[in-house]
Amino acid sequence: MSDSDSKDLPQATRRKLLKASALTLAGAGLYGVAPFYGPWKHNRAWAQSAQKKPLVIGLTMDTSGQYAASGADERLGAMMAIKEFNDKGGVLGRHIEAIHMDTETTPATGTRIAERMITRNEAAFLVGAVHSGVANAISQVAQKYGCVYLNTNSSSPTEAGKDCHRVKFVWDGNGSNFSHAIVRNAMRVNGKNWLLLTNDYVWGHTTSKATRAIIEANGGKVVDELLVPQNTRDFAAYLLKIQQIKPDVVATAVGGDDIKSLRQQVVQLKMNNKPAWINNQQDWPDIYGLGPDAIFGVFGTNWYWRLDLPGVKEFVAAYQKQYPGIAIKTPGNVYYNGYMATRELLKAVERAGTTNNLAVIKELEGLKVSARDRMQHYDAYMNPATHQLQQTIYMASYNDAPAEKDDIYRILAQAQPQDVEDKDAAGACKLEPLAATPSYEQ
Repeated sequence: MSDSDSKDLPQATRRKLLKASALTLAGAGLYGVAPFYGPWKHNRAWAQSAQKKPLVIGLTMDTSGQYAASGADERLGAMMAIKEFNDKGGVLGRHIEAIHMDTETTPATGTRIAERMITRNEAAFLVGAVHSGVANAISQVAQKYGCVYLNTNSSSPTEAGKDCHRVKFVWDGNGSNFSHAIVRNAMRVNGKNWLLLTNDYVWGHTTSKATRAIIEANGGKVVDELLVPQNTRDFAAYLLKIQQIKPDVVATAVGGDDIKSLRQQVVQLKMNNKPAWINNQQDWPDIYGLGPDAIFGVFGTNWYWRLDLPGVKEFVAAYQKQYPGIAIKTPGNVYYNGYMATRELLKAVERAGTTNNLAVIKELEGLKVSARDRMQHYDAYMNPATHQLQQTIYMASYNDAPAEKDDIYRILAQAQPQDVEDKDAAGACKLEPLAATPSYEQ
């Protein structure tokens, strides 16, 4: 539902203070802090009636900018999880309403939208983001109000490191996780002289920094690093320099529409086989439909739609039933993250028995999800010190013997969560005390 579709109550009604319920007081009392009645300056009073107040979730996803395709994909994943709960009666007997606004792949827009969703639309929780700068901006607003925020697809190590917050939970693997899974093997196979090709913003910088550290720790050398501005479409100058330097491996931290352009131009110059190419993580919407020639090198992902695991076929069938005629015929990692994050949020609310934010935070901090429920090879768990979900990481390449049309990945290996965990994040992350986080119940 877009913001224009939401129905506001009269201003006078909205400005009535929310009364403290016994449930609010009980929830706040669990953690020894005084209750804060909502993350809003003014609150709607909801008349006691047979119909319970809907639970509002704000979807903070891009529909324009560099990550528009991924933003649309993760939104569909979140909406499928919400529909599944609504089909069963909602959560705690309340229907779930989703409000979406375009964050435009721009941190300033993310800030403005988070503020509006919390203070005007009374969103109990926020879900979404691909661009790490946007995610960081949203999380700063969310922490100010105590609003639980699920960062679905931003993979900068800083999101669970120096930019962590008590209210924020990170659901994707980050650049350090993928580097741990991929780099050592690539050095052994392809050589020790590496060039870094880096999107010039926080995710690119921190991902390449993690890659550099692993290269150098294993006796390799970074011969150069080329910074690529966001929204670059002409890579000729960068590719010419790569041809001149002749590295063994090019490690890219380039995403969104930029990586689509890069891949096409690498193929045009017949550079796709030499040097070797490593893409830290490859999002499904960025690679889908490019054609086999453009899907070269080794890359990471946290899920694939043809994993031979329980539940995968049913999940794919549900996607195709929910979204018939969609351009991307099979779900990918971005959709999966949007779905899984939203599902686990709503499950946490059910376990807590309340929408009190502090109770939900505690549930998420102790989260453990079985491999079967995650449709991955290994059990996943939330790191309570960083609020990043630790999960299976897969290494993949193009599949030259597909079983069907969209079978375009060959899964090369999978790494256990503890083997690729980002150890630096725990040292950099300083979560706000729970007692310093405003308490509310929407």
